Amino acid sequence: MANVKFMNPFVEAASEVLKAEVGSEVRRGTLSLQKSAMTTDDITVLISLVGQVQGVVLYGMSIETGLALVSRITEQEFSEFDNLAQSGVAELGNVITGRATIKLSESGYSSNISPPTLVQGSGMQISTLDFSRIMVPLITDYGEIMVHLALRETPPGVIGDRNFVPISI
Repeated sequence: MANVKFMNPFVEAASEVLKAEVGSEVRRGTLSLQKSAMTTDDITVLISLVGQVQGVVLYGMSIETGLALVSRITEQEFSEFDNLAQSGVAELGNVITGRATIKLSESGYSSNISPPTLVQGSGMQISTLDFSRIMVPLITDYGEIMVHLALRETPPGVIGDRNFVPISI
């Protein structure tokens, strides 16, 4: 079961990072809980967490939203989702997740994050298998970012390679 208490640090981190980087206020849409595989958006950034909080965070958006965000951050116009634009969107997910893990640590939950993985192409399925996800739509001036949180507290005594939430693409 995904843990709702880990949601607020990610929403707060996204709000802070997006306000600082693109000057946009962030509004949270209606939350939902999914247990089935997710179908990817045009762009999906995937980042794993290990430590006292384990799981995966996925940030999905349209190419238009990704291009608008990267154009604003870099202060140059992007019209195609090239390597630099891909890197910028992946790094945005990385910065938000890094900020969220600082907030989690301040609440007593230490975790490390993986480098971001970018999946491009809508309609691909990513499954967290039997692990449910909290879906949080974040609405910005540049489009919507759908945040998928499949996170849980690591059970006491679990260490090493058993500290993960399996995914399949």
